[in-house]
Amino acid sequence: MTDRTYRLVIRAALGVFAALGLRIDVRGAEHLPREGGAVLAANHVGFLDFLFVGLVGRQRGRFVRFLAKQGVFTPPVVGAAMRAMGHVAVDRAHGEVSLRHAVARARAGEVVGLFPEATISHSWQLRPFRPGAAAVATWCQVPLIPVAVWGSQRILTVGGRFSLRRGTAVTIVVGEPLSPAPDAEPYAVSEQLRDRLQVVLTEAMDAYPDQPKDDADRWWIPASRGGTAPGPEEGLRLDEEGMRQADLAAEARIQRSRKRARLRRIRRSRVTTGGAQAPPSIRESAS
Repeated sequence: MTDRTYRLVIRAALGVFAALGLRIDVRGAEHLPREGGAVLAANHVGFLDFLFVGLVGRQRGRFVRFLAKQGVFTPPVVGAAMRAMGHVAVDRAHGEVSLRHAVARARAGEVVGLFPEATISHSWQLRPFRPGAAAVATWCQVPLIPVAVWGSQRILTVGGRFSLRRGTAVTIVVGEPLSPAPDAEPYAVSEQLRDRLQVVLTEAMDAYPDQPKDDADRWWIPASRGGTAPGPEEGLRLDEEGMRQADLAAEARIQRSRKRARLRRIRRSRVTTGGAQAPPSIRESAS
C-alpha cells in the first residue's frame, strides 16, 4: 500500500484550510499512540469531519484508514483516491465485510477511523452508536480513542448548508483511550465509548471560541444549548430520512456506474472483433 496519494490529499486539504483561514485547534492528540493499531471513534456533524479527525493522525505521524459509505467510492477519481489511501468502503447491507477489513487493518498496526453514529447528526448531539468501533478495538485489543469535532458543521454539512467565510473555528478534542477486555461485549463497550465521547464533545463545545452573530446564526447550536437545531427526536427522524435518501442516491450512482462499465465492455468488444454488430440483447429485442 502506498501513501503517496494520502500525502498529496493532506497537502491539498491543508491548502484549502489555509485559504479559508480556518482556526483549527487540536487538543489531546498525544492520546493516539505513535505506533501500533488503534481505533479513532468520532462524532459526526459535517462532511469534512474525516479531514479534521485525520489531523490527529498527522500530528502523531500516522495515517488514519477510515470506513466510509460505499457511495463515496463510486465516482471514478474520488473512488480511486479513496482506495489508494487505504480507506474501507461500507455497504450497509453487508457491514460485516467492511468490519473484517477494519479488523485486518488494526491487527496490522494501522489506525482505523470510524463514525459510530453512522451518519451526520442533524441535532448536533450524539446519536445512538453502532458497535463496529467497539468491536474492532475489542477483538484486536487496541486502544479505542474518542474524538470530538466541533465547528465543522459551519463549513459544510447536511441541508445544503455551507460557508466559505474565512476564519471559522474548528475544535478537535481527543479523549483518553478505552482499553476493552478481550472478553468484553462490544455493545457494552460501545455504551462506554458513547459516554466518554459525550464528555469530550462537551469539552469541545465549552472550549469553542466563536459565538452566533445573531438569532439567525444559531442554527449550528444544539437546542439544549439555546440553538435552533432540531431537538433529539426530530433530529433522529431527519437522520433516518437522510440515510434513506443517501442510500437511494448511492444505489442510483452504482447502477449508472455499472451501466457505463457495460457500455465500455461492449465498445471494446466491437473494436476487438472489428465489427459493429449489435449485442445479442439488442438483436433479440429488435426481432
